[in-house]
Amino acid sequence: MSRLPGKIAVVVGGHEGIGGAIARRFAVEGATVYATSRRAEEGDVSDAVGALRMRRVDASDVTALDAFFDAVRGEAGRVDVLVVNAGISEFATLDGVSAEHFDRAFGLNVRSLLFATKAATAIMPDGGAVVLVGSVADEIGTKGYGVYGATKAAVRSFARTWANELAPRNIRVNVVAPGPTDTAMFAAASEEVRETLTKLIPLGRMGRADEVASAALFLASAEASFITGAELPVDGGIAQV
Repeated sequence: MSRLPGKIAVVVGGHEGIGGAIARRFAVEGATVYATSRRAEEGDVSDAVGALRMRRVDASDVTALDAFFDAVRGEAGRVDVLVVNAGISEFATLDGVSAEHFDRAFGLNVRSLLFATKAATAIMPDGGAVVLVGSVADEIGTKGYGVYGATKAAVRSFARTWANELAPRNIRVNVVAPGPTDTAMFAAASEEVRETLTKLIPLGRMGRADEVASAALFLASAEASFITGAELPVDGGIAQV
């Protein structure tokens, strides 16, 4: 039985990696999925269960995001489920951080997330679900990723506040927090960082994007109907034990 039958879902940053895995899984589970990417070719893919509609949108451009959500409203009339995954992770220690580095990270990871959520919930019926992609980076203090970790701490804080604000509409807001995951973003980190973090994972390996997608699906589905304001770590235990 499909878990998202007939739902209209948006995945901001849904072309590859964790976001791509979430978009594909939601489509398999019966949703019509609008996925954004600044690099992907636009196109629609349908099957017997659901549909995946890729749209080229630069999530760091709030005007482009607003136009995208206007288009979704025109085509589908609403958004039942929102996932915000778009983000960047760049290395910079305190003595080397620049204003440009800070602005890029907070501009995409925090500012765009806020305005995407604002736009989506404006056209979301009561009973919808928002899943924000955070990270355990806000807890473990990885050297050189202080700005990235701070952006994810902001995501966690927003989730608590928005869960409170949207509760009267029965819109749930939760965070899925991956640990080190085998994606292009993690591959871009130095070999030293990858090896150090992997050794700290109690389960002894990196996570997979499809494992994060399963957690996001749970939070977006009716199975999590009494869960809001929460964070679900998918980290092999690195920030838990």
